[in-house]
Amino acid sequence: MSASTLDPISAPRLLVTAVGMAMATSSAVHAAEAPANTRSTVELEATNVVDEADGEENYQVQRAESPKYTAPLIDTPRSVTVVPQQVIKDTAALSLQDALRTVPGITMGAGEGGNPQGDRPFIRGFDAQADTYLDGVRDTGAQTREIFAIESIEVSKGPNSSFGGRGSAGGSLNLVTKKAHQGNSFDGGFTWGSDQTQRYTLDGNYQFTETAAGRLNLMSHESNVAGRDKVNYDRWGIAPSLAFGLGTDTRLNLDFYHMESDDLPDSGMPYGYSVGTTHTAASPDKPVDGGDSSNFYGLTSRDFRKTRTDIATIAIEHDLNDALTIKNTLRHGNSMQDYILTQPDDSQGNVRNGTVWRRANSRVANTTTTTNQTDLFGEFQLAGFKNNFSTGIELSREESDRSSYTVNTDTTPSTVPVTTTCNSGTVGIGSGYNCTSLSNPNPDDPWAGSIARNYAGTVTTGDTRALYAFDSIELDPQWILNLGLRYDNFQTDSKTKAASGATTFKASDTSEFVNYQVGVVWKPASNGSVYASYATSATPPGAMLGEGNEGNSLPTSSGTPTSIVSDLEPEETTNYELGTKWDLLDERLSLTAAIFRTEKENTRVLVSNYTYENAGKTRVDGIELTASGKITDKWQVFAGYSYLDSELVDPGAVGNRSGVVTSIVNAAKGNEMPNTPKNSFSLWTTYQVLPQLTIGGGAFYVDDVFGDNNNSVYVPSYWRYDAMAAYKLSKNLDLQLNVQNLTDEVYYDKAYSAHFANQAAGRTALLSTNFHF
Repeated sequence: MSASTLDPISAPRLLVTAVGMAMATSSAVHAAEAPANTRSTVELEATNVVDEADGEENYQVQRAESPKYTAPLIDTPRSVTVVPQQVIKDTAALSLQDALRTVPGITMGAGEGGNPQGDRPFIRGFDAQADTYLDGVRDTGAQTREIFAIESIEVSKGPNSSFGGRGSAGGSLNLVTKKAHQGNSFDGGFTWGSDQTQRYTLDGNYQFTETAAGRLNLMSHESNVAGRDKVNYDRWGIAPSLAFGLGTDTRLNLDFYHMESDDLPDSGMPYGYSVGTTHTAASPDKPVDGGDSSNFYGLTSRDFRKTRTDIATIAIEHDLNDALTIKNTLRHGNSMQDYILTQPDDSQGNVRNGTVWRRANSRVANTTTTTNQTDLFGEFQLAGFKNNFSTGIELSREESDRSSYTVNTDTTPSTVPVTTTCNSGTVGIGSGYNCTSLSNPNPDDPWAGSIARNYAGTVTTGDTRALYAFDSIELDPQWILNLGLRYDNFQTDSKTKAASGATTFKASDTSEFVNYQVGVVWKPASNGSVYASYATSATPPGAMLGEGNEGNSLPTSSGTPTSIVSDLEPEETTNYELGTKWDLLDERLSLTAAIFRTEKENTRVLVSNYTYENAGKTRVDGIELTASGKITDKWQVFAGYSYLDSELVDPGAVGNRSGVVTSIVNAAKGNEMPNTPKNSFSLWTTYQVLPQLTIGGGAFYVDDVFGDNNNSVYVPSYWRYDAMAAYKLSKNLDLQLNVQNLTDEVYYDKAYSAHFANQAAGRTALLSTNFHF
């Protein structure tokens, strides 16, 4: 049924186990042979611990890893939240989405055809799917990202195209990976939990010589989902790393990452109908489950999702002198997703009659990226002022090749059409099981439709040439000027091809844009700062290479409204921000507060029949508060609050899918932006009750979230509570119990603009055993 060539999951799992056991044996032997006075570093799956006696398991992070941050976070004039390893470990996060739950102001969006199950974070109300970076290099492609090989997650909020290039209207994510380091260490762990959860991880670092080391991270994971029928996730990954020249002026890192998954994805819940057969802003609709929140509307005989990601990186770094370093990073990566996913579709008005149309969405997509990035950074004195700077050149080529399956759902074409049959409330053989009961669906229905690989599709390429520079200028001990500037030349080409491979339509655009940031920092004390900043971003046509929901898209075929677009210009975003940052309680606890306005102009909107212009505007006014670090030696906290007041200032005219204007007056004008909760709050805290025992818990709140511009569909607000307890049996062995969603709250964590929303997991218990040497 699938055209994917992924190997069976079981074979890689055996490889993971075998290599891991070999690594364990090797690491244990070398640890035993190490001199007694050797200071070893122990690496947990999600946290670094430097020897048991002097370990600092701290939630506070004082500096980001990226050299583009030319000052410590307290002196950086923008909102930056770093999720450290210890938070990832203590919360038992098993994916990027789990980890981002601890950062308010970020919501996850659902997709329809492009990336329905992958990561689609919205930062301060703006889609950031294409704004994820791996060690400072853009990580393109629709993925569901794992964290077994991730050290920390840097969340930069507000427009920052000066940092990363195109996009980044609301902010960006930088994932810092685990790399080989000096010293021998070994950590292994297994997590068993409810809903048949089994997760195994190994992380071993071995120093071959005085200046060379190797590290290997392995992961195997399988689970069902609490409160959901049939859904299951199965994945494995390997991430080796080699480092040469450690402790010398010239250092070489060779890193590779491979991850595969094979899932039966969650099809979500359809929206109900409060009034009539359409969703209305006057009476917005929320998801309905037919009376049973475990209902699954997909088909086990048809649905699947397989992914594969491979990323190879070569980075060489050389210290020209004590104050100047040059680094070159060459990366080649590929991400693939292959799926047929049932969308519980309400578009026929069928849900009000007690039935759900099992609409099939499918895709086979490969995204390949090759990037070379050269950075020069350090410090110098000019005219008596101290400068901490970073400058660089980026050259990259990205290509997305996407096609689909032809899924024939009309198994009785000579009788009643499927949509009418579904609308009438009839299910079963008469509709070929393409419809099912809202209250009592059967995922194991003997669906008899046909599936064929459809090789017609679209190939989109993007070429980037960029120059950038950043500088933090210390005007005097109390005043710092922070500057950033980036020039981008982005050329994108799209070719629509027939099944034979022949090109049927072409579209291209070349955009040149300059983005910048300016920030002024006043330090009334050494442990505090007050800042004002201004920053911009630009989103050119085709910025996502078609691997998501593109608001500023390229034409995809002739005869469609997008082929008559009157202009192809970048959407422009600006951010005004005032904030303050303080390190209190002997500088163990970091507190931040910011007030901001983000305006996106030149958004692509419909202005007349078949004519789109960059003439729209959206705006978000907000407040953000965060706290991270230690209140006492035994009490830690990682918390935040975000208030987002969003508005569709000018959404353009109302039109249908063909680009025909149906109303000049757009009722969405003045509405809230989709995926932008007014209030969101997160609190995670732990307390060391005994030297061996730590307890903790979390509370998370997200306000109502609209799925569409018309504010006619939404997912309700929710509170979620978590708890944990960790006990150190010895210096080499510890246990950790996490219970997530303690109250078994039924809530939705992803809202799509039409048809359906994704339901979050119910109560989940996870018991982890970690051993380290």
